[in-house]
Amino acid sequence: MKKIISIVLAALMLVSCIALAACKKDEPADDAEQTTDIRIAALKGPTGMGMVKLMGDDQPHYQVSIEASPDALAPRFISGDVDIAAVPVNLASVLYNKLEGDVVVLAVNTLGVLYVLENGDTVHSVADLNGKKLYATGQAATPEYILNYLLEKNGVTAEIEYVGEHAALATMLASGEAEIGMLPQPNVTAATMQSENLRVALDLTEEWNKVSDTQLVQGVIIARKAFVEANKEAVDIFLRDYEASTKFVNENVDEAAKLIAEAEILPKEALAKKAIPTCNITFIKGADMKTAVSGMLGVLFEANPKSIGGKLPGDDFYYGA
Repeated sequence: MKKIISIVLAALMLVSCIALAACKKDEPADDAEQTTDIRIAALKGPTGMGMVKLMGDDQPHYQVSIEASPDALAPRFISGDVDIAAVPVNLASVLYNKLEGDVVVLAVNTLGVLYVLENGDTVHSVADLNGKKLYATGQAATPEYILNYLLEKNGVTAEIEYVGEHAALATMLASGEAEIGMLPQPNVTAATMQSENLRVALDLTEEWNKVSDTQLVQGVIIARKAFVEANKEAVDIFLRDYEASTKFVNENVDEAAKLIAEAEILPKEALAKKAIPTCNITFIKGADMKTAVSGMLGVLFEANPKSIGGKLPGDDFYYGA
């Protein structure tokens, strides 16, 4: 009997070791180094700020380029000019549908970056916007749908006037031409640095959390599915390195601000330094990423199906979930 028990225990230990080895094989070792060249495109502003530590000379296998807008980045991703991209969450779904499922979302990298600014002291809640005129940017994009969602959930009717460019609205607010306006970071910081009379009246991420059980996801990291399948180990190492980069930016604001300005992700170091703490740069992967992204896309789909490409992505959209 003792021999039988010993044999059974030995067999169980062997199975456990094999399973553990298999799990470890799926994840890069902490000291694993990137050996695959990866072409990455990111955007100016929060969506690209967390990428800055992958842009140094000590990271030769990451070729990172910065684009001014999603309209400039998307064609490069579609053509195969880049392998991995940092994009708005709705664009990730649009590309998934356009490319017939050949897109996966690797991680969430930016949560809510929208704020309401006021020249005055009358707005302290979404309810206070009722009957007021609010200038905003991001018409026919996620900012419009986020704002409409918050107004509807709070039973508020406001007059919304959209301005084409973030910088233009920031100037209007700083000069006093506009009394109340909604802007994303870092334009919020740029505007408040120009005027002492301008204050942040509402953090729309906080307001979102009051009325929604989904996270306010605004930016994600995506890749072509074919690239991921051919380079899984390299992609997993990238995710490890990218997570470290986002952590560095959040925990080393002064040094990160300098690098962000040098990389021209933001125009000035002082702006980057002040904006980083309110940009909600993050890193969420796996099942938590799927929950966050699918919840956000569900809200956008209800607002306007076209905003996410006409239909919700399938489960194959979520890498590692």
